[in-house]
Amino acid sequence: MINFKHLHYFWVTAKQGGIIKASESLHITPQTISGQISLLEEQMNVDLFTKVGRNLELTETGRMVLSYADEIFSLGGELEQSVKTASTDRTQILRVGIADAVPKSIAYRLLEPAMSLQDPVRFICKENSLASLLGELALHKLDVIIADGPIPQHFGVRGYNHQIGECGVSFMASAKLAKTLEGEFPDCLTGAPLLIPSDVSLSQIQLLQWLEAHRLHPTITGEFDDIALMEVFGQAGAGVFMVPSAIADEVANQYQVQIIGVSEEIREQFFVITAEKHLTSPALTAINDAAKDWLSSSSYKKTKAVKHQHA
Repeated sequence: MINFKHLHYFWVTAKQGGIIKASESLHITPQTISGQISLLEEQMNVDLFTKVGRNLELTETGRMVLSYADEIFSLGGELEQSVKTASTDRTQILRVGIADAVPKSIAYRLLEPAMSLQDPVRFICKENSLASLLGELALHKLDVIIADGPIPQHFGVRGYNHQIGECGVSFMASAKLAKTLEGEFPDCLTGAPLLIPSDVSLSQIQLLQWLEAHRLHPTITGEFDDIALMEVFGQAGAGVFMVPSAIADEVANQYQVQIIGVSEEIREQFFVITAEKHLTSPALTAINDAAKDWLSSSSYKKTKAVKHQHA
């Protein structure tokens, strides 16, 4: 392997135009530099310089070696600068997996407290099925997963569930559709078009059980993996749909729909799943602490605010 100290002496000599100037730049005797370059030439079995009078000129091979040396020491300078920058940059990288059943606005609200920490956090977010994300967590490609439920027992994946909060659900409809609904909530759902989350969401089972328990018989007109897409259909009047009460006001404003009722029997739960037993990261601690207050208080306020409700 090439001795990079010898290569560096050669590089400085070539750049400075001679051994004397190189010795002044490096604060090393000319004899030392000359000896080191000779060792490099012996190791490579080539001549790097040729004497022209009192001057040294690069041989053709020397010019080729110089081009490589330029690149090598340029990268070395970049490396040194990167290390210095990294030592002063306190930005924490948090690789987050977001289960596709979790509404995007919920994901943002859960992560937002970590953005206010004194030491900055940079998120690398990836959305996918919970099964796929758990595989990446096991391979340490993710630091944390935000999900609408704990790790299913049959998955056989090691991880730790941290429930960060839960809330009830609010049923939404476009103003035009809401006018056609007969009776008070929840009876008005019978015969109404209903949009529901697909079976990737744990809330689908709760919703269907709740409908059966209250003998409500809506017409299911669509199932959706993507909650945002379901909200767009709801905005167009394709059916009544439900969202976590924590984001009901936000959805109402964004999609110009209205809340027709609230249920506290159907519970949307949110979990942080990690490979570690305890939430030691300041970012995860901030997320956990803020989420519990936000989800519980928003659900209570929403229940009190809606006139026609079923608790």
